[in-house]
Amino acid sequence: MSPAKVVLKATTRTETGKAVSKLRKAGQVPAVVFGHGMESIPVSLDLHEFEHLRRTAHSNTIVSLDIDGKESRRVLIHGFQVDPRHRHLLHVDLFAVRSGEEVTVEIPLHTTGEAFAAYRLGGTLLHTLDHVRVRALPDNLPEALEVSVEPLMDFDAAIRLRDVQLPAGVTLLADLDEIVAKVVPARTVEEEAPAAAAAEEAPAEGEAPAAEAKPEA
Repeated sequence: MSPAKVVLKATTRTETGKAVSKLRKAGQVPAVVFGHGMESIPVSLDLHEFEHLRRTAHSNTIVSLDIDGKESRRVLIHGFQVDPRHRHLLHVDLFAVRSGEEVTVEIPLHTTGEAFAAYRLGGTLLHTLDHVRVRALPDNLPEALEVSVEPLMDFDAAIRLRDVQLPAGVTLLADLDEIVAKVVPARTVEEEAPAAAAAEEAPAEGEAPAAEAKPEA
């Protein structure tokens, strides 16, 4: 089943520089639509509508941008600028995609199943990678990539990027030997604490215990 169409409304704007502060006070956020072979289009977005989209969409979500109710462009959320002090959204960059032109994005990486070494041997499952960079045509971009951890039968086993099944037309842009998940032996704090405390308290061989420090005059 294909994902539901994501629509975002935009209005062309003429405000630039300091004048965009009026847009923000009116509940709008300035944005720019850009892409290969096109002139940039300055637009404004409804702040609340975009904030909702930002919470639910990913960097690989194709958004149908409705400009002035007259023009529709397919875009990716390329990035946004946030005020570091007040955390207010300041600006949004929207990348216009074209059919037949590949794009590079970060895709969520999800693990599925249960690892034998975790639930039978008492180990701890570690997820060492949750996103991966891929290249694909816009229509071939998956919402996420999934990999099963069921092959993790012992503590020496590891799931690597080469084990991820890719949809047709999707290329990984990462080291295929990079570890996605593995199971390590569980160690409790109670087991480690006495050994660590003993190592700190015992003087090294050939050394005398440290003298008690005295306050300086």
